[in-house]
Amino acid sequence: MNNANLEARGGVSGEGPPGRIAEVRRGRRGERGSAVVEFSWLALLLMVPLVYLMLGVFDVQRASYGATAATRAAARAFIIVPAGLSEDEARSRAFEAARLAMKDQGIELSSDQLRITCTPACLEPGSTVTVELDTEMPLPLIPDALGGERPAVRISSVHTEPYGDYREAKGTR
Repeated sequence: MNNANLEARGGVSGEGPPGRIAEVRRGRRGERGSAVVEFSWLALLLMVPLVYLMLGVFDVQRASYGATAATRAAARAFIIVPAGLSEDEARSRAFEAARLAMKDQGIELSSDQLRITCTPACLEPGSTVTVELDTEMPLPLIPDALGGERPAVRISSVHTEPYGDYREAKGTR
């Protein structure tokens, strides 16, 4: 092709529209700033699930820490019951200690979630007290309107505390 043909088609000479090159340049100007928009959408699409995952992990960790602290506090409260109190009163003190430990983590504890067992007998020299706590932490930001039961992570904790071989028997039966 000669220069006359190129100029007629809007090619090389500086006169007139530069043809295909102008179209490419105009296209680039039309996309100016699109990288920021694409990055924003990509960041949004990746960050929302990441933040949700972190919220779920933090809630489960909070409940796990609360369950561990609650079983430990309940077992100790059961063991150090003052002389003359009954086993039922020791159980009540243990539940209150566990309830307070879970409340510190923002979780409500019901009486059916906590089990206290003694081997061979409660508040007797050489016995042990085992406290078990089973609870569920529902996943965050899932509404009840979706129907069915909310998905949850099951959390359990067990703590065993010895009463001691050389202590006097406490509690009344």
